[in-house]
Amino acid sequence: MQIEFISSVAIISQDPATGRKLFVDELGLSLQDDGGYLHSEQIGGTRHFGVWPLSHAAEACFGSPEWPSNRPIPQASIEFEVGSPEQVTQAAAELQVHGYALLHGARQEPWGQTVARFVSHEGAILGISYAPWMHGD
Repeated sequence: MQIEFISSVAIISQDPATGRKLFVDELGLSLQDDGGYLHSEQIGGTRHFGVWPLSHAAEACFGSPEWPSNRPIPQASIEFEVGSPEQVTQAAAELQVHGYALLHGARQEPWGQTVARFVSHEGAILGISYAPWMHGD
């Protein structure tokens, strides 16, 4: 697996209004609101920063707005970018071979990103991702 860069960092918020207060009102970040998901691709040092509501993370990982009670609630999400959708599939297979349980295998999201996700030992959602717009495709 060859990681090209960190494509996304997101705080996972159980209380999106509190997240908005900190990141928009206090820190002054210019974040777009996309159905409750606050984000920007204009903050230096990262390709994408977001405040991801826990219900949205649960929907993305499990297909339901409720985070499973038998899993620790994640605090952050970090996505690592690879060079193609096929590399996402290969990376997911490598992770499984090495004993990592995927939240979901490689799949294309409605916005065009291909991503596979798992949870780190520390409780962060980690993604192996290919977002075409980050590669000039």
